[in-house]
Amino acid sequence: MDRRRGGGRGRTAGVLGAAVCAALALPGGAWAAGGAGTAGADTDAKGYAFEADAARVKGAVSTLDAERLQAGRTYRDTLKKDGKLYYRVDLDAQQNAYASVVAVPKAGTAATFADGVKVSMRDGSGTQCGYQDEDFGSGKYGRPIAAYADRTLEPGSSTCRKAGAYYVLVERTSKEDSDPGDWELEIRFRTEPGVKPVGPTKLPENWASGTPQPPAGGPRPRDGGAGLHEAVSLGEGEWRTDLRPGQTVFYRIPVDWGQQLFVGAELGSSPAADTYVGGALALSLENPAYGHVTDSQSLGYSGGPASMELGPQRPVAYENRFAANRETSAMRFAGWYYLSATLSPELAEVYGDGALPLTLRVTVRGKAEAGPAYQGDAGPFAVTGDDRDAAENGLSVPAQQRGDTLRIVGLAGIGTGTVLVLGLGVWWLPARRSAAGRA
Repeated sequence: MDRRRGGGRGRTAGVLGAAVCAALALPGGAWAAGGAGTAGADTDAKGYAFEADAARVKGAVSTLDAERLQAGRTYRDTLKKDGKLYYRVDLDAQQNAYASVVAVPKAGTAATFADGVKVSMRDGSGTQCGYQDEDFGSGKYGRPIAAYADRTLEPGSSTCRKAGAYYVLVERTSKEDSDPGDWELEIRFRTEPGVKPVGPTKLPENWASGTPQPPAGGPRPRDGGAGLHEAVSLGEGEWRTDLRPGQTVFYRIPVDWGQQLFVGAELGSSPAADTYVGGALALSLENPAYGHVTDSQSLGYSGGPASMELGPQRPVAYENRFAANRETSAMRFAGWYYLSATLSPELAEVYGDGALPLTLRVTVRGKAEAGPAYQGDAGPFAVTGDDRDAAENGLSVPAQQRGDTLRIVGLAGIGTGTVLVLGLGVWWLPARRSAAGRA
């Protein structure tokens, strides 16, 4: 009997130790609102922070040798110049599917209009279900760029509807004199539940395309993350950060069904020089499946204030996916929309390597509407109350995930000292009962 009691105390002590360890591992000051950086993240020389839990995968040159990607997982691979890599995904006959790629060139890579990445999804017969290609545009410098391929179940179409193996092809487009260096890839595969009934497929004829008044209240400081997985949350308002030449920062904005997103940017003045630099700032917007929505690379800079806006997008709607226009089609679901900003490395040659002030203006117009009747969990294709709180508080992706973990284990709002007291209480009560039993 005593041995069993002793074993009980040992198990309780083990629980206490686990609770203490969990408490000590809670996020502290390093995870303050608006802070960027993830402990253990794999960051390349350019500063892009890859998702730390991403698994290494090796793309194949043949579909028959392609490794299978699992839904909800993130992967890493390397793409050579003129390279083509195949991956396999297994789909049912009810879900839409999305395979996305973030291509990250090495630091200092020069780029042209011809340099880019194409992602496509094909069925077993080679029929192309969906594709997207993205390049560096007028900004002649390498930076992280994203593209995705989709399998969309379109009413009335028999293409790509069968269950079975599908293949994701990632291709690098380049010219003979393009930089020969390898590109690192961050690959994600996500599925979207089917809906019943399907609902409308025709786009509304009228929608607000005018730019709203800029948000009031003045800029508030909020530094961005170094990768998509470290994106820092933004809500409506003006947000200020400092950006160095060649640096890319990532943010995310919750946009619900029926809502419309507007984004503007302004580079502050510099006393260093007054020389014109074209393509000084590049903005890019990606959707909740990490597919490219739109970008802008037309901002020139001469040392004085300079501003630009992303083109107005349609309100988020399920029927957008059936549009021929790529930007409209990408605004197909609610969730986090990802905004990146890159400052041209050419600015360092004229204005030095110091940071320039950048203000982002975010407006989300319209009330949230009911979403489609998904036949399953919407997953990332929804906006929750926690998401809105994260945007208000400037939480990064890892910070919000850690908060979710706290709620799961019932420790939300409980300090380390409280956890220790509770743990000691858990240990003391059985010990007290054991002593009473021996008396």
